[in-house]
Amino acid sequence: MAASPRIEIEKLSVEQLKGLKEQADMEVNLFQDSLNNIRTATVRLELASTALHDLSLRPQGRKMLVPLTASLYVPGVLDDSEKVLVDVGTGYFIEKTMVEGKDYCERKISLLKSNYDQLLEVATKKKSIADEAGAVLQAKLKQMAPAQ
Repeated sequence: MAASPRIEIEKLSVEQLKGLKEQADMEVNLFQDSLNNIRTATVRLELASTALHDLSLRPQGRKMLVPLTASLYVPGVLDDSEKVLVDVGTGYFIEKTMVEGKDYCERKISLLKSNYDQLLEVATKKKSIADEAGAVLQAKLKQMAPAQ
């Protein structure tokens, strides 16, 4: 099966090969950006899951610093460690129990890892197409060079 796409690529003109290579390279770059975004989201969810675990170990009424942003914290008191607000995207938060919050994070992490693996497979195939098109393009250009 791998031989048939190669035969098709070899039949393309130099201009078509250039276009194919540019298109595949652009798609590979987009896939790489998506892979980086998935990796970043996974790390954030893993940090959130760890924070939930740490929070569940703290006693009620304990003083703590509450993050408002990545660099701004305010003093607070833990009112109820069994209820948490979960950010489900676009500014929406849902109140969940600690167990439900941990489960939500784990399910999202699992989904992201699955998506990452699938996207990585597609990106690898696209990279191989780009490399093959580049190799065929260079071979054709070398063939044309002595003729000129």
